[in-house]
Amino acid sequence: MRKIVRFLVWTLLIVAAGVGLLRAVAIRWWRVPEDDPILEASVTPSLKSGDLVLLWRLTAPSFGDLVLCPDPEADERIVVGRIVAEAGDRIAIRDEKPTLNDKPAQTERACEDFEVTDPTTGQVVRGFCQIEALSGHSHERGRVKESRVGAPVDKEVEAGRVFLLSDNRTFPYDSRDFGTVERATCKESIVFRITSREGFFDAEHRFSVIR
Repeated sequence: MRKIVRFLVWTLLIVAAGVGLLRAVAIRWWRVPEDDPILEASVTPSLKSGDLVLLWRLTAPSFGDLVLCPDPEADERIVVGRIVAEAGDRIAIRDEKPTLNDKPAQTERACEDFEVTDPTTGQVVRGFCQIEALSGHSHERGRVKESRVGAPVDKEVEAGRVFLLSDNRTFPYDSRDFGTVERATCKESIVFRITSREGFFDAEHRFSVIR
């Protein structure tokens, strides 16, 4: 019995040490705020408010990653968006559809519908999910029937900067609002959902990779 207890104690210590090392250099967990309706709407359907997610910070985010960055217009806030254009890229957006270097995004298939709170009215509305492919990277894209779609864009991304686009194209808060973002400030990619707001027993949404 003592050998078993000793083995379990050492196993727990090793696991704890490994997690501690990872947290120090590579990962961080973060919960999507439940008190920011603009952010909450903009990240659906990929994320929902209250989600506990894993952030990867050992390597710099790359094209297609969903990233967490400081809001360039408000030091106390953060923004979550997808890197859809990097330095030297030409990005054009009409309605919710991006075109990168003259190659338009393609809709691959539908995914699970969702509900989202309209940040302007506070009403819960139904959203429609599709898988979108842009320059070889596929991710979820959400839209609703009636909402703002953001200003049109046609520009070349400046050196050292990235263009962020919200996954919810009809309730966006992204580079159409605050411009391109300094790449060096976006240090963390959102890679994994640990649990949803409903907790561990929400089997449908726990332990899921963020596309």
